[in-house]
Amino acid sequence: MSGRPPAEGSRVAVLGATGCVGRCVSAALAREGHEVLAVARRGGPAAAGHVFAGLDVAAVPPAELARLLTRHRVTTVVNVTGGWGTTEEEMRYAHITLVERLVKAVTLMDDRPRLIHVGSIHEYGPVAEPLAIGEDLEPRPATMYARTKLAGSELVLDATRAGRVDGLVLRAVNVCGPRTTRASFLGAVVDRLRAADASDPVTLRVADARRDFIDVRDLAEAVVLTVTSPATGQVVNIGRGEATAMRELVDLLVAASGLPPQAIRVEDGPIASKGGGWTLADIRLAGELLGWKPRITLAEAMRATWQTPAD
Repeated sequence: MSGRPPAEGSRVAVLGATGCVGRCVSAALAREGHEVLAVARRGGPAAAGHVFAGLDVAAVPPAELARLLTRHRVTTVVNVTGGWGTTEEEMRYAHITLVERLVKAVTLMDDRPRLIHVGSIHEYGPVAEPLAIGEDLEPRPATMYARTKLAGSELVLDATRAGRVDGLVLRAVNVCGPRTTRASFLGAVVDRLRAADASDPVTLRVADARRDFIDVRDLAEAVVLTVTSPATGQVVNIGRGEATAMRELVDLLVAASGLPPQAIRVEDGPIASKGGGWTLADIRLAGELLGWKPRITLAEAMRATWQTPAD
């Protein structure tokens, strides 16, 4: 297995490069001097400035993916793909089948690239307030999304422990910031607010919950640091290390919108979630292993969420 790539000038394949996280990770890698191979099912402006390969990783034979990575001399693969499907079949395809084929592809290569897999804090399952979720907590996922995400992460970890890949798993909390997906709660709120009118107020239902949120740009910086980190075979939590009330997040987003108060009504009520009502990541290991810490305030993140909506 090859050693670590140099700090600059390596070729990094980003799978899911046109999504909210992927395009931000790609941009952060490019700023640090890495060449980016952007891999996604569809291209477009999100892949501009990078070498692009149109590919559904879950659908192609591992040997085809291995040939692509070898041809482009890829030294690190970053998997930031993910699905927000509603059926078990969709979830398994996006979170398990894809990772199975990715791990197999890497093992087929003579010079095996490092594999960075971005998972989810929801893999741990629901926890009781005020517990901070550390990497030593035994995962007990309770939703289909969380169970399939955990299965994908375990595929990477098992292959690393067996010496077949050089892998690391980042478990990220809820993401906000530029181009937050419309499938998320905050992305849906942005769409509702853009349709608001003082003569016909929008009612926002907000759960009585507290969750850890990270700006996608902070997450991207953590991913960049993993490319040359000596850490391997581990899980590292990435979050702000703060549990913020959902009502506070919505208030920050409404303030960023500049809409008049009479255009919005906020009421308490349950909302769908991929995890529990309380998330708080213990992020000390990320500081120790990666030298990383979050830098972007939630107020700034909410401004970016509003100003740069999903395409």
